[in-house]
Amino acid sequence: MPVTTLTVGAAVAPTVIETYISHYLNRKPLHQKPTAHISYHEGLELIRRFLHYASFHTVDELQAFTSQWVPVPTWVHTKEVEIPGGQLARSAEYLQAELGPEGIEQIGGKTWWQWRRDNKPLKAEWIEMKKDQEARKKSTAPKGQRIMLYVHGGAYFFGSVDEHRYQMQRHARKLKARIIAPKYRLAPQFPFPCGLQDCLAVYLYLLEQGHDRTTIVLAGDSAGGGMVLSMLVTMRDQNIPLPAGAVLISPWVDLTHSFPSLNGDGKLDYIPKHGFLHRPSMSWPPPNADDLRNLDNSPQDPTKKEKGSSQVSLPRSSKEDKAAQKEAHNDRVRGFSLQDAPSPDVNGLLNPSIPVEEVYNSPDGSYSIGPNGLLAVQLEGERVEIKDQIQMYAANHLLMHPLVSPALQPSLGGLPPLLIQTGGGELLHDEQVYVAHKAAAPMGYLPPPSKHQTAARIQQEAARYRPTPVQLQVWDDLCHVAPTLSFTRPAKHMYRSIAQFGAWALARAQKTTIDILDDDSISFVSTGSLSSSSTQVEDPSPEDIKLSMPQSVQHVGFESISKKDTSPVPKVGRAGDALPPFEKHMIRQRVDRHGRIHPLPDPKEMEALNLPVVAIGVPKSGPVNKWMKAQQQWNGKFAKQKLKVQKQRMKDMQKGYEGFDGETPAPTALAGRRIKGMKPQKKNKRSWGMSMWSIWGSKHDEATIEREEKADEAENTEPATTAVEPTDANGNTDGPPSPPPIPPKSRKRSVRRPRPSLAAPTASRSRSRSHHSSVTDQNQAPFERLENLAPAPGIAAATALAPERRASPLPSPTIEVTDYSRPQSPETLVPATDGSSTRPFRGGVAYPFSLRVEGEGRDVNASTITLNSVAEGVEDVETEEIEQKVDGSAERPSVERFVTAGVGDVKFSSSRTGDGEERVERPGVERFETAQEVLSASGK
Repeated sequence: MPVTTLTVGAAVAPTVIETYISHYLNRKPLHQKPTAHISYHEGLELIRRFLHYASFHTVDELQAFTSQWVPVPTWVHTKEVEIPGGQLARSAEYLQAELGPEGIEQIGGKTWWQWRRDNKPLKAEWIEMKKDQEARKKSTAPKGQRIMLYVHGGAYFFGSVDEHRYQMQRHARKLKARIIAPKYRLAPQFPFPCGLQDCLAVYLYLLEQGHDRTTIVLAGDSAGGGMVLSMLVTMRDQNIPLPAGAVLISPWVDLTHSFPSLNGDGKLDYIPKHGFLHRPSMSWPPPNADDLRNLDNSPQDPTKKEKGSSQVSLPRSSKEDKAAQKEAHNDRVRGFSLQDAPSPDVNGLLNPSIPVEEVYNSPDGSYSIGPNGLLAVQLEGERVEIKDQIQMYAANHLLMHPLVSPALQPSLGGLPPLLIQTGGGELLHDEQVYVAHKAAAPMGYLPPPSKHQTAARIQQEAARYRPTPVQLQVWDDLCHVAPTLSFTRPAKHMYRSIAQFGAWALARAQKTTIDILDDDSISFVSTGSLSSSSTQVEDPSPEDIKLSMPQSVQHVGFESISKKDTSPVPKVGRAGDALPPFEKHMIRQRVDRHGRIHPLPDPKEMEALNLPVVAIGVPKSGPVNKWMKAQQQWNGKFAKQKLKVQKQRMKDMQKGYEGFDGETPAPTALAGRRIKGMKPQKKNKRSWGMSMWSIWGSKHDEATIEREEKADEAENTEPATTAVEPTDANGNTDGPPSPPPIPPKSRKRSVRRPRPSLAAPTASRSRSRSHHSSVTDQNQAPFERLENLAPAPGIAAATALAPERRASPLPSPTIEVTDYSRPQSPETLVPATDGSSTRPFRGGVAYPFSLRVEGEGRDVNASTITLNSVAEGVEDVETEEIEQKVDGSAERPSVERFVTAGVGDVKFSSSRTGDGEERVERPGVERFETAQEVLSASGK
């Protein structure tokens, strides 16, 4: 039966019912696990069951099911675009340069992987919230300043933009960005480097369309994360402008399965522990290594073959007995052969009949690679010759290639900032942790030499690039690509972290302020999630207040004058909070299922980071044994079909390739078959199964959008302007509202400044009533002058003046903003100040604390602005030129108007003394006026 909504539903329905019942009957073992939430538990089991069901069907059927058309929600705007052939040609040139002559020879040629079926163009899809699209078109940057190029996952051989759209629209909503998703070619019909060429071409298309690299963030999940990492390395090496940053969600970066976590049982993950298995078809599996070798040695003239024979003419010894024939038959069915340990006269681990020059032996003798993808592995005194292709993305001899397995790159330094999210319960956990540390410390995690790179090249490349800033988040017990379960609470926190990092990377690259959606107060998933935390703090601790102040005054000591207990209260950070300082180019975080952040163990305590160099990229006995056991069982079940498919493929290959003279396409490549008379691809129909999954995944977005609209409607019913009444130290009002500020005389460039109101702050984590949170680079990289900033309309500018909490400069002075691939001279990360400021602010809120300046032994009175002074409105304030009358009669600005020393060039206030002499005063670090001063200036 084909893979349809009806058959899939019938297959997974018993699992859904069984999971629901067992969840409530056996809740104790689920305690403190993500599966404690019924939605997560159901989603995990559903995907696991679906993949098991799909293994009884062909690769083609799974591809067809996951690529069906899925309706677009009414609040989402999509647009399909074609990528011009020029970008595809340029992408191919860059990849040829990156591969080099040896790499091109190993993949079989320069042109076959550029072939496209029916000459169809490469397409990509723009995804954006309609509300954000309308605002973007009305702005001064109609192309948008926030673009995420998202590469979907699916083990390189299934999945589609339609299947992943419900995830992409969440990223678009949270970051208020445009998503562009390549519809790249999938393996095994289009193996490495077909998909890499397509995805790189889409990035080149963005640059060609006039989008600055600082407006682009790359992202990808699973295989898409590995693809993004290979894209970044290619851009770095080929001098292509690098994006602002990249997000890797459970990236698949080691196709050799050489890390310890692959030895696990996978009970917390949905990925099959033995790899992906499927019923044989013309697409998979390809002819094995023995067949391909015999094909090379046999005549290619089809007229020499008996008419009507389905057997390939293969050389056979006349003395071969029936037992040997039976064993050979079993090897063909299983896809591998077992032999004793090699004798001294054997060339490495392979058959002695293979010429020495065609064999590569690893330095430690743990594996050998022969022609046509023959891979021999030494396992506990036994030699395993793997003749079938293991991974659909690349032949066996390419699994160690650094563009196929980015964990084996000589260096991952010199890249833009990375966010790497990994699930603590997933099988690929270790390789992702390894890659994160490898990027931040290029010289500390070198791969061993291989067929594709020498030891000298590895050393040279590793020393060439500086460390890459990396934020690593390990989520307790979560599965592979947990955001797939977008309707769960852990996924909510992961999406928030991704939006926060994306905004930070964009703000860092653009030297501006980025506002993102902070939907905690209107998200139904948030209900009860925060209140359940025993570590939540109602009142901020002194240390928390200190960290919320501008960086220039965090060295100032302070004392609370509150009558409450002033002892510091432990503050637990949450996923999605502002980025803390980088330490040794890393932010290392362990995150629990409630989104609370904890420190990761020391690298010395993590097994993945302490493997011997020679063990990296070497197939291990655990994963290999699981694969062999599954292959023996599965291929035995479909033995006749497998042999029939492989023989037919051999017949087709004997007829010769079509249009690629002198090249040898990969065994699985559609380009390597005779395509005349091939049936055209069918148009995608609507998938009700995928539609229901998408609706389930979009439920949170739909409910949140409805709540946001209601909140905006309620806010719009309030008066457009709010009168600000002066307050005394106790918050009591006294006097009329303050006058409005003087409009600027000449508007060359302006920024948005907050207008205070008497609205009391809420207990929610939402940072503004418009449900938006402003993000800067947290002073972790040099910023330009304030006049050069160009914030988008609606940004809460209070963050630009008072950076969010937990912010401090990067310890490394060599992290630059402009060119990530080349080291630059150190720059001053924090502007110098005279240390005289004592004003504590947090998101525009003034706190009534006494401040003590260290080293001067003097106390300074705090501001009389109370905690109720919350920035709500905005007003335009001239920053290019602040003009005042020199006779002292100028009207005073509003309460929150102030300037900061060291931020650009400003004209200082001036006045005249009694003898007529003009006196110019320089403001302090934070010059501001209180409500009392406003009244005095206005004469009331």
